[in-house]
Amino acid sequence: MHWVYLIVAIISEVTATSALKAADGFTRLWPSLLVVAGYSSSFYFLSLTLRSFPLGVVYAIWSGVGVALITLAGWALYQQRLDAGALVGIALIVAGVIVLNLFSKSVML
Repeated sequence: MHWVYLIVAIISEVTATSALKAADGFTRLWPSLLVVAGYSSSFYFLSLTLRSFPLGVVYAIWSGVGVALITLAGWALYQQRLDAGALVGIALIVAGVIVLNLFSKSVML
């Protein structure tokens, strides 16, 4: 169940961060409310995940997957361009999360 909590935390964070641009400095009500709700939800579910997994591992997965998804959301929602360096960087982040999950004994307690 803790993996589900982590996935919800990541999706909430990505949603909130994507809405942050649309909130336009908190001058637009609905995107601003989505930012607050998304970050609140993200931190709540992140805290539930920390009951079972070590802080460093959880944060590495949460932030790494979040960075990759935010970059893709910026590309899809806001037409932000991704050059070769961005794509290689995302691939390295994803590879790091995969290595952490497959080869680290720290992930499972």
